[in-house]
Amino acid sequence: MRDLNIALIGGGFMGKAHSLAYAAMPMYFWPAPARPVRKVIVDVSEDLARTAADRYGWERHATSWQDVVADPSVDVVDIATPNHLHADIAIAAAEAGKHVICEKPLAPTAADAQRMLEAVQKAGVVHAVAFNYRRTPAVALAKKYVEEGAIGEVLNFRGTYLQDWSADLDSPLSWRFQKAIAGSGAVGDIGSHVVDLARYLVGEVDEVSSLVSRFIHDRPLQSSGFDSLGASRGSDGPRGAVDVDDESITMLRFCDGAVGSIEATRNAWGRNNYITFEIHGTEGTIFFNYERRDELQVAFKADPADRRGFRTVYTGPGTPYGESLWPIPALGIGYSETKIIEAYEIFKAIAEGGSVRPDFADGYQTALVDEAILASGRTGAWTAVDQVEREGR
Repeated sequence: MRDLNIALIGGGFMGKAHSLAYAAMPMYFWPAPARPVRKVIVDVSEDLARTAADRYGWERHATSWQDVVADPSVDVVDIATPNHLHADIAIAAAEAGKHVICEKPLAPTAADAQRMLEAVQKAGVVHAVAFNYRRTPAVALAKKYVEEGAIGEVLNFRGTYLQDWSADLDSPLSWRFQKAIAGSGAVGDIGSHVVDLARYLVGEVDEVSSLVSRFIHDRPLQSSGFDSLGASRGSDGPRGAVDVDDESITMLRFCDGAVGSIEATRNAWGRNNYITFEIHGTEGTIFFNYERRDELQVAFKADPADRRGFRTVYTGPGTPYGESLWPIPALGIGYSETKIIEAYEIFKAIAEGGSVRPDFADGYQTALVDEAILASGRTGAWTAVDQVEREGR
């Protein structure tokens, strides 16, 4: 089995998730396509980097991503930093001949995403953007139903991503609330996940019409270097400006004629990680709620009238990825498993000399949808979405 040495840039929340996925992937998918070696982890200070290496099981730590990217022993560069650093790291990694994994959104702007795509295409390396929710087995099962025609021609997609971790106006000023670092707010941070699901399940978005709002205009400044998510520290002390959106409502027209809507908000008290989609077709309906991620709700027109309605399909050994996860249906799929599956798909592509989706072209296309949503929010008009030309299409 081939070893692949990984450099992980960023040791925070996502660094934890990625480290766990690399450690566990061969335990789930055996024989593994390749063995992930946690070679070096990078963070902004010596103390944070050393702590991350000790906690997450990395061989060594560093504070310079530039030195790590240039290291000839590194095969894969995994980018789990704030958004404004993605482009520089990914382009340098591609130019150094490294395979590249990047957290979402791919970049703060579509222009940066395009530069990243061009760099990995020129280098001929495997590239992936971490929209891991499409790796949820129930989501992959929904994709299977759509492709098989089980619900007929798709007419409508309704998606949501509702959260409350930052609904408290006294939660700290994370980098996610600053345009210079994040690029956008709810649109890019959480809405992009639903855009990816819509594209994955239905197809490309042709145009959008949006309402984009900001309800919280300032937050308490953070005092530590570690990004605090969702913690309230009270209203005393200095505050900094929030200059990104925290809510968006968007109508969609898909290229194939389907219609839909997406709602993304950080202000939904009582909603923790409420990612949902409902797809209506000429022959049935599919409904998914990530907070009940072992389940897919389906209803089919062909059912007898006295049995028509939603039924629950539980994911397990007979559904996508099920043979490598847990042996009993509905035993429990968590966030970690989506990252483990993601790691498997990426390392399989690298080991076999293939490609993986979602890739940087997907990340760029999603960024174009996000920018159209923001533009429509400013003008109030329907806004066309530019389409990415994929290699080989």
